[in-house]
Amino acid sequence: MSRVIAIANQKGGVGKTAIAVNLPVFLTAFGKKVLLIDLDPQANATFSLGIKPRDLSVSLYEALLGQISPKEIIRRTPFLAFDIMPTSYNLAGANIELINLKNREFKLKEVIDKVRDDYDFVIIDCPPSLGILTINALVATDEVLIPVQCEYLAMEGLEQLLFNVRLISNNMEKDVKILGSVLTMYNRRNKVAQKIAKDLRRTFPGYVFDTVIPRTVSLSESPVGGKTILRSAPNSAAVHAFRELAREIISRQ
Repeated sequence: MSRVIAIANQKGGVGKTAIAVNLPVFLTAFGKKVLLIDLDPQANATFSLGIKPRDLSVSLYEALLGQISPKEIIRRTPFLAFDIMPTSYNLAGANIELINLKNREFKLKEVIDKVRDDYDFVIIDCPPSLGILTINALVATDEVLIPVQCEYLAMEGLEQLLFNVRLISNNMEKDVKILGSVLTMYNRRNKVAQKIAKDLRRTFPGYVFDTVIPRTVSLSESPVGGKTILRSAPNSAAVHAFRELAREIISRQ
């Protein structure tokens, strides 16, 4: 049975896309078939994997509106052979166009249902907001993975997102599981980061992954060359972190 995981946080700049782009590499290394769906109109995940959003003739946008089969837009990435449903900047228009459609909250689920049997994991990179696209992701997903940056406002943002997930679950009559929260941009020498990590684990016991994603230059620079961290800096601390995160996610079933 495939697992659909939405990577979501209403706050931007928390390392969400870095996880979305790099996690599939290590899930694939553990023998899993993975599809990444770029649901963010900024198309950062698409760009980070060397695909130019402006050059796409068809993308997730057309699939959501029912204009094309989802299988027609899937591309194989060169990075350990996981797949991506790329997006173009046209997806920004879906925020308006989906509003007028019947069953608008279920459009992504309809797309995913047509392909999910081909994969062990379907990973959704959500936009940093709680608009119609993120609601589509939460309706379509089985589990939510929440990246949390090690800063003072992290706890408030996590509480808000957990509340919204429960709200959508109740209103849509869907059981969305919180897979967990992963600490990102972590500097182990920074006392503030240490305190926040400790406070998050105490406040949300069982929700926070053991693995933390470190703050590294190589991780922030890898998208520029359209590469994953494994390709751009194979010996970095981030590679070890993503490998362990993939291992934890596989074990949490």
